[in-house]
Amino acid sequence: MAEMTRREGILAASRRQRADRVPFFHYWRHSQIGWAERECRNRGMGMNWVRPCYTEIMHGVEVSERPDVVGGRAVARRIYTTPVGAVTMAEIREPGTGQWHPGRSWRDISAWAVERLIKGPDDYRVMQYIVEHTEYVADYFPIEQAMDWLGEDGVVMVGWPHSPMQTLMIDWVGSEEGRFFYHHADYPELVESLYEALCASRRPMYEITARCPAAAVMCGENIDGFLLSPGLFRRYFIPVFEEQARILHAQDKLMAVHMDGRLNSLKRLIAETPIDIVEALHPPPMGDVPLGEALRAWPDKVIWVGFPSSVYDQGPDASRAYARELLREAAAVSGGERLVIAMSTENLVSNENLLALTEVLEGARLPL
Repeated sequence: MAEMTRREGILAASRRQRADRVPFFHYWRHSQIGWAERECRNRGMGMNWVRPCYTEIMHGVEVSERPDVVGGRAVARRIYTTPVGAVTMAEIREPGTGQWHPGRSWRDISAWAVERLIKGPDDYRVMQYIVEHTEYVADYFPIEQAMDWLGEDGVVMVGWPHSPMQTLMIDWVGSEEGRFFYHHADYPELVESLYEALCASRRPMYEITARCPAAAVMCGENIDGFLLSPGLFRRYFIPVFEEQARILHAQDKLMAVHMDGRLNSLKRLIAETPIDIVEALHPPPMGDVPLGEALRAWPDKVIWVGFPSSVYDQGPDASRAYARELLREAAAVSGGERLVIAMSTENLVSNENLLALTEVLEGARLPL
């Protein structure tokens, strides 16, 4: 077999075809640029780039932003004003946010909300207006530009926001102090109505994505069984995944879902979904499903491992040992097939750890 390019290897493994080696890559959003990154890429590491393929236009919505202080900390306050009222949110942005990687600080930390858009029942009407007046318009230039720049060095993916119910759970209501769950119990009609509006609003986004030139789509979830019960997953997530997959698969697109949390309680339900890639699986010690168990539980899915940052914290020797153990687990179950390894799905990686992981993975020829 002729040696595959980084792009060919990642896509072959992700389509459950035989790659020449276990593909490994870094996400651009977490990657340093310099001598270590260059050396690792020369030794086989790919690069994945997640970009949008659409723009959002909010009709009848005025958006403004100003500095503010919450709890003694400087924040950016954003105000959305509509004909039916206004909602506000506030977030802390570390130094460097947006000056290097989009939405991230010099330390690779995303802005985090200290006030959410939905604080009480009156805010649902405003958010419903915003959702129902949001238009998605195709803009393939970011994808085409990245594909041209990256070439065969990796894969360009479309990035989607959280799915409708997770948008409420994580972004708009928040789960701190159980807030979303109280809302779901106290205002079920409001929650359901906004969820249904989001589902309807996002359908044009799915169709636009299916027609774009990218080969794969990143569904930007944060699936974690600690936050998400099996009942909620079955009711609000599986139907959305089925609709997304139907549209994407009709155009031969790969569907990856970001599942970086504890998944054991959702393991059987994940097996029922039509997704192609369980992306960002964190085996123990950070997650609760070992790689071998995941490969057995989801035989029709590909696992993109997110290398645990807690292992990196122990240094390069620990990183090498953990990588070798991952390969042993995969060899025992799948011969190393249906496996792709991301250097990180959450944080920066030191030069020393990046080189240590590359040292192990560059020799991972298939079958293991």
